[in-house]
Amino acid sequence: MEDYPYPTLSDFGKDPWWLMLGKVLAIFVFLVLTVLLSMWVERRIIGRMQLRVGPNRCGPFGLLQGLADGVKLALKEDIVPAGVDKVVFWSAPVIAAVPAFISFVVIPFGPTVSVFGHQTPLQGTDLPVAVLLVLAMASLGVYGFVLAGWASMSPYSLLGGLRSSAQVISYEIAMALSFVGVFLFAGTLSTSGIVAAQHDRWFVVMLLPSFVIFVITMMGESGRIPFDLPEGEGEIVGGFHTEYSSLKFAMFFLAEYINLATLSALATTLFLGGWRAPAPISTFWAGANEGWWPILWFLVKMWMFIFFFIWLRAALPRVRYDQLMKLGWKVLMPVSLGWILLIATFRALGNAGYSPLVFVVGTSALLAIIAGISVVVDRLRRDRARAAEADQEPARPTAVKPDPFAGGFPVPPLDAPHYHGAVPRPATEKKEVESGIH
Repeated sequence: MEDYPYPTLSDFGKDPWWLMLGKVLAIFVFLVLTVLLSMWVERRIIGRMQLRVGPNRCGPFGLLQGLADGVKLALKEDIVPAGVDKVVFWSAPVIAAVPAFISFVVIPFGPTVSVFGHQTPLQGTDLPVAVLLVLAMASLGVYGFVLAGWASMSPYSLLGGLRSSAQVISYEIAMALSFVGVFLFAGTLSTSGIVAAQHDRWFVVMLLPSFVIFVITMMGESGRIPFDLPEGEGEIVGGFHTEYSSLKFAMFFLAEYINLATLSALATTLFLGGWRAPAPISTFWAGANEGWWPILWFLVKMWMFIFFFIWLRAALPRVRYDQLMKLGWKVLMPVSLGWILLIATFRALGNAGYSPLVFVVGTSALLAIIAGISVVVDRLRRDRARAAEADQEPARPTAVKPDPFAGGFPVPPLDAPHYHGAVPRPATEKKEVESGIH
């Protein structure tokens, strides 16, 4: 472990007021710029993957396209449908956007540095339960989506709000369970303490199943493709923000991309060593984790996750809602609970002085056997269900040729290609025309 001190909980709360204000302002500006750049990067990458150009008009290489979109949204007419609950309708975008900003305050960008002669950590603040603050803000943000759907007095918006609440509840539980392994190995819920606990080995190596579960729940928590069911425009027009326009819609848009950055930064902090440089760089360069350089390593890791989100959006289709719920409740949660039991046993054996190698090998073999048996049983059950359906399938009735003039409506039969031109009228309709009724 390096000889320079890591930030601890006692280092926070000692900054002068102007430095605290500067940190808050820097985090706000960083998030806004990250949103603008994420929009440009996403549209350029997806355009390249879909053999399109992407934005290239506003500014050099289209870099100002996000700013142009923001100005456009701000200048659009603000339409409020009649009959909405105006207080809740106006409050919902704020409730969705503000928690997204608050979550980033506990993310560490680097170690302790000197700012105008004051030693301060490169972090807004830290708490003994900092990771739980992020989960709490994510839970609070979904209230904005639910209230937006309810206050809009629209069935499509209400359906999108209900979908959003069900999805967040389903995947937030599995996300919280994926953090337990990190807490057991780090011995703390403080974000700066978790980064310090990864000084010799990143948690992604020791807790790979937890990392995989967290990445899946990240997609469910952010509500992006392939898990953007709350905004499925094919069946609910646009989701909870169907009735929103102008700046209120822009706040929902802002909350989505800030959540994207927050989840990427949280994954970097918990599993990829936070602001610490990768092993090859830190091995050959003694000062890689000192001063302001760690900000670079942190941004590189965070943008790797953002690119991963963008790549999934361009490559994967939207899943069905029953598949979404089944994955959350029947797969991720049981696997998370089983993995927590294994980690706890592993740590207990290590603390007692026993070698956990035999336990790990035996448990791995047992899990492989259980997984194989479950696959075989599932396959046999599926084949048996298909055979039962085939035995119970009734005989198909003989096809009846439809009458093209049934109900007095002239419809050409599909199996008669010799009809060309006008369709002959039925006899009753001819008499009515001749008698002058029409």
